[in-house]
Amino acid sequence: MKSKTYAAFHKTLGGIVRFLFRIHIHGAENEPVSQPYLMVSNHISNADPVFLCAATKHQQPHFMAKKELFRIPLVRGLVKALGAFPVDRKGNDVGAIKKSIQMLKDGMCVGMFPQGHRYMHVDPRGTEVKNGAAMLAVRAQVQVLPCFVRIKKMRWAPFRRVDVYIGQPIPFEELAYDEEAKGEYARISAYIFDKICSIGEANE
Repeated sequence: MKSKTYAAFHKTLGGIVRFLFRIHIHGAENEPVSQPYLMVSNHISNADPVFLCAATKHQQPHFMAKKELFRIPLVRGLVKALGAFPVDRKGNDVGAIKKSIQMLKDGMCVGMFPQGHRYMHVDPRGTEVKNGAAMLAVRAQVQVLPCFVRIKKMRWAPFRRVDVYIGQPIPFEELAYDEEAKGEYARISAYIFDKICSIGEANE
């Protein structure tokens, strides 16, 4: 599901972005065509949402973005065009979480970085993983699309190659959520992030 603004933005500028940042897309056939899904990826730069949006074509990934970005005139227009919505990263933003869940239930695609923060020059397996992705997937009962972003020299710049690997979707049933068990969100989050890391390791 795409908004008309995003569809026009993606059609006119998507190719330019892919050319300018030398984006190489691997596993494009794994992207769900119509069903809602939660997109998850490692996080190494503030441009990761742009790269992931440029690499996908069937749906519009909606990413949470820190609310401060919406106060910057030029940036505000860009993040809104990409379908982002504000989140207060300093606190527990229940409103943003509820909005994400509802968007997924309404058939949209939501993007999230399980690490929560950017980690450059660090093995992702050694980073902390938060439970937000598991909570959204479970409460909305949607499939999860694991992705991995790799940037040459770990810093994005014009004409510096970016590789976006799109893994096979994880069906909701595969998460095997047990509402009676303790620590399920942590277990599922670790499972999801293992899939992300495995994609990167398989394509080193």
